[in-house]
Amino acid sequence: MSVEVEAPPPSEADADVGLAASARPWSLDAAVPRDPFFWVRATTLTAYGVVYLWWLRNEGLIIDRVSVALSVAIFLLCAFAGKPWRRWGLLLVDAVLYALMWFAYEMTRGTADKGIPIPFTESRLKFPLQIHYARNIDRAMFFGSDPNIWMQDNIYDASDIKWYDNVASATYYTHFVFPVVAIAVLWAASRVEWVRFMKRFATLLGVSCAMFVMLPTAPPWMVSSPKYPYHLIEPLARHTGRGFNDLGFEGYVKKWQQALDWSNAVAAMPSLHSAFALFVPAFFLPWIRPRWLKALVLVFPVVMLTSLVYFGEHWVIDGIAGFAVVGVSFLFWNRAERRQRRTRAARARSAMAPRPATS
Repeated sequence: MSVEVEAPPPSEADADVGLAASARPWSLDAAVPRDPFFWVRATTLTAYGVVYLWWLRNEGLIIDRVSVALSVAIFLLCAFAGKPWRRWGLLLVDAVLYALMWFAYEMTRGTADKGIPIPFTESRLKFPLQIHYARNIDRAMFFGSDPNIWMQDNIYDASDIKWYDNVASATYYTHFVFPVVAIAVLWAASRVEWVRFMKRFATLLGVSCAMFVMLPTAPPWMVSSPKYPYHLIEPLARHTGRGFNDLGFEGYVKKWQQALDWSNAVAAMPSLHSAFALFVPAFFLPWIRPRWLKALVLVFPVVMLTSLVYFGEHWVIDGIAGFAVVGVSFLFWNRAERRQRRTRAARARSAMAPRPATS
């Protein structure tokens, strides 16, 4: 025989305690443990950014390979301070792949001018330099006019720096900063998004380098310069740096001019300036909600291409080709990732489906 014992009713004190507990506001700190290294990373990254901007303005762009590697390493040390060892291991793997990507880019980009070495011989397979086709396409698009010449004839003033010279010059030089900043921020914030970014970015570089090799193209400033034998169009002023000089970035422009000594002048099709200017906004575009802000962000690649044509650095078709390669890269990886998500969802549904009972 069992005996049932009735529990005593809760007292008023117990009820008051329960009401107080339910009324207490929920705190994220109570659910998620605090990161003791958060302020260490925030402080060191802020200091890094201040020093980097100061160096950029006074000493110029960091261009030699050792200094670039050192600056990236310092950033990563600041961004990953206090992270678990597993994150450091993944970071090491990512850093090696990142370095290999840029190494392959530099090596492949140079073959556009020197040619592809043929194994077991001293010969090189060199594709002919394209002189006329880009100019002809531009003329066809603009009803017989040369956009580079038209812009310099109508808005360029050699004796005066206009406001649009400052805008165009500043836009041009973002090419050397914004992609690296985007990569660094994603690297520190989310490895998943960093991997998504880098897959598309590496594809863009790979396709572009293949085009550099197979389609070396003389840019407008080259075919207009009396230093070269082409004389295809009227002489153009290559005034890329004067607007930035006027803004006080003399060191930056000086280092860029030095970098031109080892750059490949005929690696112009497609324009990576235009491609990068579209790539970075396009990647972050899904995270931007207001439509007007999306439209404003997409104005930037148009301003970049307009600046390149104004400076005589690229043909219009170079920039359009750069935009097209970005589109192909995003289209390919968007479809690949969508297919991967569907495959994983199908596997999950299959694993969760009820099993038929066995007798």
